[in-house]
Amino acid sequence: MQIEQIYTGCLAQGAYYITSNGEAAIIDPLRETQPYIDRLERDKVKLKYVFETHFHADFVSGHVDLSEKTGAPIVYGPNANPEFEAIIATDGQEFKIGTITIKVLHTPGHTMESSTYLLLDKNGKEYAIFSGDTLFIGDVGRPDLAQKAASMTQEQLAGILFHSLRDKIMTLPDDVIVYPAHGAGSACGKNMSKETISTIGNQKATNYALRANMTEAEFIQEVTDGLLPPPAYFGMNVAMNKQGYESFESVLNHGMKAIKIEDFEAVAEDSGALILDSRDDHQFAKGHIPQSINIGIDGGFALWVGELIADVKQPILLITGQGQEEETVTRLSRVGFDNLVGHLEGGFEAWEKSGKEIDTVNRITAETFEKEVKIGESKVLDIRKESEYQAEHLEDAYLRPLANINDWIETINPKEHFYLHCGGGYRSMIAASILQARGFRNFTEIEGGFAAIAKTKLPKTDFVCQSKTL
Repeated sequence: MQIEQIYTGCLAQGAYYITSNGEAAIIDPLRETQPYIDRLERDKVKLKYVFETHFHADFVSGHVDLSEKTGAPIVYGPNANPEFEAIIATDGQEFKIGTITIKVLHTPGHTMESSTYLLLDKNGKEYAIFSGDTLFIGDVGRPDLAQKAASMTQEQLAGILFHSLRDKIMTLPDDVIVYPAHGAGSACGKNMSKETISTIGNQKATNYALRANMTEAEFIQEVTDGLLPPPAYFGMNVAMNKQGYESFESVLNHGMKAIKIEDFEAVAEDSGALILDSRDDHQFAKGHIPQSINIGIDGGFALWVGELIADVKQPILLITGQGQEEETVTRLSRVGFDNLVGHLEGGFEAWEKSGKEIDTVNRITAETFEKEVKIGESKVLDIRKESEYQAEHLEDAYLRPLANINDWIETINPKEHFYLHCGGGYRSMIAASILQARGFRNFTEIEGGFAAIAKTKLPKTDFVCQSKTL
């Protein structure tokens, strides 16, 4: 028996590849299927089943393509109703893969079809669970994402999750390994650990939601407390996972279409495409195509695209670093942004050499900022998360999280200058590009963000003044 966790950091997502005696199973695969097919060929094994723990909201799974390419059936737990052929398992149903067994444990609460897959070794011993979004390391799945589909409140779903955890998972032996679908950074939970593997015993001892003697009312209160609104693209990804989607290869072909410089502006106008520049913040600040939006490929690219662009059907034209076209298209497809018109042939370098108009961002170092800013007089926007701001921030800075930019951008006085920073420069360049695309030029962005500001002698505090928050 072999178990491989295939972890994708930019999505904080774990897929699983399991082999035994010439047969294989894959759990919660990513959109692109070739890496799995390569593994099957390498190990000379036949894919017997593609297991899905639930209809994912934060990414588009590769289950449909993988099933079509290999002939392996897709398996869901009870209550699933996909619009394609699949095995809808019953609670307790078992599936053989070589000498091992995968047993379905129906664990609703995150969603009503959510199921945990219990792996029994060749001797029938309970060895590991693949818990999907039911149980994370340090957390449990948020119960607010399936409210509409389930016609329930988040409190009702949380109550169902409470019993799923206690009746199906916490009764397993302490040495059973826990393999979750996500880790820290995912929006599917609120308190996930950076660790991606644990045991039932360890989670009983450390996970707040599995606390001994915890009442159902306490669980509901703690699990629902502090939940932020889910990204707008989540519902669209659920629909794609449930209904099916265009093949990854087709999406890749669209995105890999090179648009010549002389045609680029006309294509952008005719298609209504958003120009997405995935280069890093330093390159973008020095020069970019006017009206383009910067979300760097080397940060939380897919998650920020989903958070800020939101509509997966939005046509997109790409500006990438040299040789990064395919990687950029792949990451967009993982979160369902399939409507790709193509990419600029030769990238920004070719655009600049052609003499076309370019734009820049007014960016200064933290040292220059220290000399310029007047605490109490200058306006400073801190666009980090609220938790980062509360830990420490520049004295008198306003909290304006990037995720809420479409709300707070309406409050900006275009005649009043302000400074803009995040944690390290990645997010503030996203914000700067959005601001400039909407006509704001009255700001200065701080290179290096708060990490650089913290090294200056400017006064910092953890005191939160309510007038400084939205």
